[in-house]
Amino acid sequence: MSSAAEQEAVQDPEREAVRDPGTVAAVRAEIVEVPRTGRAEAVRASAAAPAVWPGAPMPLGARFRVGPDGVAGTNFALWAGGAEAVELCLFDERGVETRCPLTELTHEIWHGFVPGVRPGQRYGYRVHGRWDPWTGARWNAAKLLLDPYARAVDGTFTLPPEVYGHVRDWPDQHVADTVRDDRDSAPYVPKGVVVHDDDDWVEDRRPKTPWADSVIYELHVRGFTKLHPDIPRELRGTYAGLAHPAAIEHLTRLGVTAVELLPVHQFAHEDHLLRRGLRNHWGYNSIGYFAPHAGYSASGTAGQQVGEFKRMVRALHDAGIEVILDVVYNHTAEAGELGPMLSLRGIDNRGYYRLEGDPRRYADYTGCGNTLHVVQPQVLRLITDSLRYWVTEMGVDGFRFDLAAALARSMHDVDMLSPFLAVIAQDPVLRRVKLIAEPWDVGNGGYQVGAFPPLWTEWNDRYRDAVRDFWRGALPDVRDLGYRLTGSSDLYAWGGRRPYASVNFVTAHDGFTLRDLVSYEQKHNEANGEGNRDGTNDNRAWNCGAEGESDDPQINALRRRQLRNLLTTLLLSTGVPMLVAGDEMGRTQGGNNNAYCQDNETGWVDWSLLDQPQWRELAALTARVLTLRRTHPVLRRRAFFSGRAQAPDGLRDLAWFARDGREMTEGDWYAPAATLGLYLSGRDIPGRDARGEPVSDDSFLAVLHAGAEPTSFALPGAPWADAYELVLDTSREDQADAPGTLLDGGTEMTVPARSVLLLRVVERRDGAGQPRMPRS
Repeated sequence: MSSAAEQEAVQDPEREAVRDPGTVAAVRAEIVEVPRTGRAEAVRASAAAPAVWPGAPMPLGARFRVGPDGVAGTNFALWAGGAEAVELCLFDERGVETRCPLTELTHEIWHGFVPGVRPGQRYGYRVHGRWDPWTGARWNAAKLLLDPYARAVDGTFTLPPEVYGHVRDWPDQHVADTVRDDRDSAPYVPKGVVVHDDDDWVEDRRPKTPWADSVIYELHVRGFTKLHPDIPRELRGTYAGLAHPAAIEHLTRLGVTAVELLPVHQFAHEDHLLRRGLRNHWGYNSIGYFAPHAGYSASGTAGQQVGEFKRMVRALHDAGIEVILDVVYNHTAEAGELGPMLSLRGIDNRGYYRLEGDPRRYADYTGCGNTLHVVQPQVLRLITDSLRYWVTEMGVDGFRFDLAAALARSMHDVDMLSPFLAVIAQDPVLRRVKLIAEPWDVGNGGYQVGAFPPLWTEWNDRYRDAVRDFWRGALPDVRDLGYRLTGSSDLYAWGGRRPYASVNFVTAHDGFTLRDLVSYEQKHNEANGEGNRDGTNDNRAWNCGAEGESDDPQINALRRRQLRNLLTTLLLSTGVPMLVAGDEMGRTQGGNNNAYCQDNETGWVDWSLLDQPQWRELAALTARVLTLRRTHPVLRRRAFFSGRAQAPDGLRDLAWFARDGREMTEGDWYAPAATLGLYLSGRDIPGRDARGEPVSDDSFLAVLHAGAEPTSFALPGAPWADAYELVLDTSREDQADAPGTLLDGGTEMTVPARSVLLLRVVERRDGAGQPRMPRS
């Protein structure tokens, strides 16, 4: 479009658009009328503003305190590099706006203390500067912006055209992002809320579960509680619902040690979802890194959500359960150049986001339209301030970083010496909490499994793939499976890392549920409205003979057996196991492997499944295996296996056996195999207990058989064992009769088709040759 044509177009009053390539209108002091929810409300500008004292540039955000001469008020501080002016906008209960220019500027931080402003006050900012998208400058003071440091947010992002800095519906979308929209967005966007931080955390309230003892349970605050029959209806779907004894009782009965909450930072719904009548359910679209998502609050959104979140954390801590947050610092809800202007884009687009060589465009290592420019000091400070806040003031115990490789990029490439990783490593608060990386992003060189430095654990997708492939009969050999079952030493045995650097999982929120993994081979995402194009096609799933739900009792029995196999394999493997909420009771999403927008029964946990005996048995098996894991240190080792003899009799800490009872050779690892025997020695486990004593335990033999027919397996004899006690048999629907069977070493046993057997070593020592029963 020519310059003349652009000038003519932007003066079209029907579009109310103004394109100002280099200047900013002066701050207006007159009263103007702004439409809001069908009526006009007065906006009082700077002429009617209250006094603004100089205040302080630190800390950033809105902090209620006692100011000069004992006057109570709130200090506001906003980093806005390159801005020409900043207005603090205060809103009363009727929505009337009062604009207060911030005139103090210290190191690019605009600040002021406003006497009389107390907790509960709603506010936002208008930031003035050049509108010049060709150089990355996108200031537009017509748009009310959320404080990046807001501790609470009141309202919902609905994304009408007024909240875009450009004319969203401009006919020529190729240049739409360059045409400024001067319509006021204040009536249509949520506001920050001043919150009084008066709560101190006592350190000994935290469970402080060691990594090696941890069992993670990934859940969605809303989805986990929305249908729970024993949680009061008004609390379902909220932080208070998760704090309810009925929710916590399920977690403690299972035996998990930590909940990993899908994002609870304030987030916005994407425009394309809202247009289809859907919502962002998972919440990977953050816009407020300090604010608990207001939609999960049962007590109110004028700051009450902060206290409710803290009470939830305390309730979980009292039950011995840690709280880990899934955090999304790699991108924001403002998307690409055609996205809305909600916060950072309007404060300093060039300072907060990575831009391409063409500054109109955003570098996108996330697949979500933008990437935060973590190399910039102010962005790094925003992230680390947020992390410290959630630890010190909200009480959380750790973080799982979504697309963490995007945070580890320096200028372009992923760099394990990047500023982000360096700052975390030396931070006295953050280096003491649990740090989990999703070790990839969508950019070139973004796959970094095994590469993160010490202090970090990682989601191990190679574990997921190997275990899925073994149980569906798709592994060409068992080399990879051997590493995955024993802590993935090929990935993590460097730099002092330990087996618990591997977070083992078979399913996660992203992908099939466990039940769907054995019921579907193809994704069925039609309800998402994207033509079934979204979601991965690489599911590594086996439907056991029929796609979807089946009335065939044999297929259903096989599916339940496969669920037991997958769960038992996960929970017996060395490393940190992660379960997904509902997998232990057969939750299904109907084959949807990308239910990010299904804020309905598809995305919620169906608690009625526990009314059915087969799913109660699955939950009971999960709890039983977790009890075994918690009881036996050999199942949660703090050091990698050596594979070397640990005693004069030649017994090693780890041994692998073929079906005929002989130890596996190198050639066996390269051959197809459906059966694998894994011997775990409890003698001389590396490390010492809390009193400095050596750690020892029972020894176990696990037999994994993925074949469709039963097979024989020769039990290793001396020196490995005199006899074995059968502890678990996943071929059984009910485990009540499984324990107690005794089998002599050196004899052949029959392993049922598609099953896991766990046997405990029994030593014969009495004169009658009877087996000495092992420790319980």
